[in-house]
Amino acid sequence: MHSGCGSSAQVAICIALALCLAACGGAPPAPVEDRQYGGRSHSAAGDGYTVQRGDTLYSIAFRYGLDYRRLGAANGIAAPYTIYPGQRLQLREGDIPRSASRSSVQPTQPRPPAPSSTRTAPVTKPSSPPATNASAAAKPQTAATRPVTPAQPAPAFGPVKTWRWPAQGSVVRRYSATVHKGIDIGGKRGDPIVAVAAGQVVYAGTGIVGLGELIIIKHNELYLSAYGHNERLLVKEGDAVKAGQKIATKGSSGTDSVRLHFEIRKEGKPIDPLHLLPRR
Repeated sequence: MHSGCGSSAQVAICIALALCLAACGGAPPAPVEDRQYGGRSHSAAGDGYTVQRGDTLYSIAFRYGLDYRRLGAANGIAAPYTIYPGQRLQLREGDIPRSASRSSVQPTQPRPPAPSSTRTAPVTKPSSPPATNASAAAKPQTAATRPVTPAQPAPAFGPVKTWRWPAQGSVVRRYSATVHKGIDIGGKRGDPIVAVAAGQVVYAGTGIVGLGELIIIKHNELYLSAYGHNERLLVKEGDAVKAGQKIATKGSSGTDSVRLHFEIRKEGKPIDPLHLLPRR
């Protein structure tokens, strides 16, 4: 008798083994950043998102691929987009109007009270004298009412006329609209990373899983840039940066090799950075 799947019993065994291999096999797991951040669309984000300490409105919009202005408008949050730990944000596409702008924001849910210096006086005359600013300021803030981001005006930046490369090194992974929302640039640990254009740092931290030490810069009302896997951050949230200014050093935080993960977002949506960066 020859070996193989000659008899009917052997044929049945071979078929069972083939089915088992097909069921147990599959594609290799995606890289960390593809599985952990941005992989779930905001339409599948359930009823919303609860703000965590360290979040900014920009980082939440970045995580779910949303325009920060529309996200703010949908939740009654105007510039400078101050949010609070424990605050619940609506993320579903149908609840975020495309025509929303900062000038049309109307509060849609109660939020912790703003500082007394920015509170609007009531229209009706109070029956007793109102508390003074000094007494109101003396009340300590709790963790639930302390803002996540400082309420400071953002500087205005115009159109980006020239984009710069964020780092030296070859592109080791290219943009993909479905699985990789930017490009990865190789290099050595400690290599400098620079801002690709003038702007304001709107996020600096490790709150987005899979990208390690991350910086997000707002360049104007349309464009944001993001720099992930850094070893050391040299700027903080709120800082204004110039084009070409060193903002971080290259590292391997959130990945298994030294690289810079770089993205450009237009109105919240990732686009291929190579379409904007100059040829080299």
